[in-house]
Amino acid sequence: MVELGAISAPKQAPITVYLAYAEEAQCQHYMTLQVADGTTLYEALAQAGWLTQFPKLAEWCKQVVDITRPTAKLWHVGIYAQKQPLSYRLQALDRVEIYRSLSADPMSQRKNKSK
Repeated sequence: MVELGAISAPKQAPITVYLAYAEEAQCQHYMTLQVADGTTLYEALAQAGWLTQFPKLAEWCKQVVDITRPTAKLWHVGIYAQKQPLSYRLQALDRVEIYRSLSADPMSQRKNKSK
């Protein structure tokens, strides 16, 4: 007689996501990261070490961690240019983008350059 032990769920392979942050116009950071399926955007930023490396980003995250609907002017993170809450569950090949505040409206800057 063969005794059947507890069947464990198969481990899911990690998924790959990409992180991009243009800290300044001339200073950009990019990273490829392996995360567990179901990892949130916030957890990925922490796993990447970016909440330690970029104190302003960490401070902003603390302020908005409970917000579930991103607001236009206050939001600094998204996936493929779509603002997402920090609770967003990442999917394979997502590109996490951290946006920086702009000092001037890009449209106005282009108009001024063309004059």
